Amino acid sequence: MDQINPDLPRVTRRSLASSLRTPGGQLVLYGAVGAAVVGLAAFALVGAEARAIGLSFAGYTVGLALVLVLLRRGFPHDSIGLCNKVTLARLALTSALLAPLAGSAAPWVVFAIAALALGLDGLDGWLARRDGLSSDFGARFDMEVDSALALILALNAWAAGTAGAIVLLIGLPRYAFALAARALPWLDRAAPERFSRKLVCVLQIATLIALQLPLVAASVANPVVALVAAALIWSFGRDILWLWRTKP
Repeated sequence: MDQINPDLPRVTRRSLASSLRTPGGQLVLYGAVGAAVVGLAAFALVGAEARAIGLSFAGYTVGLALVLVLLRRGFPHDSIGLCNKVTLARLALTSALLAPLAGSAAPWVVFAIAALALGLDGLDGWLARRDGLSSDFGARFDMEVDSALALILALNAWAAGTAGAIVLLIGLPRYAFALAARALPWLDRAAPERFSRKLVCVLQIATLIALQLPLVAASVANPVVALVAAALIWSFGRDILWLWRTKP
């Protein structure tokens, strides 16, 4: 009979500890913590509605898997740092906001969780600069969470009847741009940093958060949405024009 290696459990524990110290291992570990945040926030939104909470977990799982793929494409640091943990918390809160699409949620709770997700935006970037952990991964992670938050809030506002289908125009620009870049590779490049782009993004998310409240009448919401959509078209159009003029 073969002898069992008594050192095997120790080696396995050491290997597990080593893997958890890698950026990918840290992301998985804190991703598990984020899952608890998803569950708590979704429960606060819809109570014990299993289908709605399941939708939030499904969205979070897909989002976390995509973030891991993005991380493995290249990450220059040994630790994900507090900055990316904050962005991960924003992903968890954003995923929880899927629950109202399949359940009944109090508008003020939707507003509060969305406002918290927006409030944490900018903190991750500041932490990255403070700790010397800035990276293309972190910037992309932050941008994708912003895009997902905008789309989910737009869907919630439309489903709740606070705004008409026009609200989807301010939830979809990032995804429409990404789809266009698949057909036109010259679009798939970084445009110069512009304060105006960040300002329009904050205006977009802030408007969508305000639309979660039933106090906003559709007769007021739709014209405001049209103005924000025009600002987004201008911002994206400005970047597209620069990318076209500088294409290889």
